[in-house]
Order: sequence, then structure tokens, then C-alpha cells
Amino acid sequence: MPMLVKIHKKESRTIIAVCDKDLLGKLFEENGKQLDLRGEFYKGEELEIEEIGDLIRNADGVNLVGQEAINLGLQEGVIGQENIIIIKGIPHAQAILIHE
Repeated sequence: MPMLVKIHKKESRTIIAVCDKDLLGKLFEENGKQLDLRGEFYKGEELEIEEIGDLIRNADGVNLVGQEAINLGLQEGVIGQENIIIIKGIPHAQAILIHE
């Protein structure tokens, strides 16, 4: 399944937002939590999985939405199971990465 990637740069920090393509433009709400994928934050370009892996490994932070994005984050070691929350069946994770 295709994933969309948007690179957010502020000062010297880079946050990579990755979203499963089929989720873009949707809103999910459950138990007072909201996952809003309608705005510009996730609206990026479709990249190959290898390119996305390189980007998230080298980022200062990641924001991942959807099963494919989460699987890639786990595979690349940038998130752990403890980072994942589920809203209306959709997995989401955020992490700040420390590079040594």
C-alpha cells in the first residue's frame, strides 16, 4: 500500500510525517481522541519504502499514521509498541529520535 511523506523543517530539526495513502483526508474520533488527516500536515509525496526508511532513520522526529507506516517505523527501529496508540482502529505513533 502506498504511503505519503511530508518533510517538516524548523530551524535545525526535521520531522517526518508518514501516512498510509488511503487514510489521507479522513477524520477519526474515539473516546475524546482525534486523528485529523484532513489538513496539510500529512499531505506529502508518495515515495518508495526504501526512501521513507532512510528519511525516518535520519529524522529528529517521526509522526506515523496507518498500519503500513507503523510497520515501517517498527522495522526501522524508530518506534516501539509502547509508542503506538489506536484511534478508531487506526494506529498512530510519534517519537523524538536521539542520534548519537
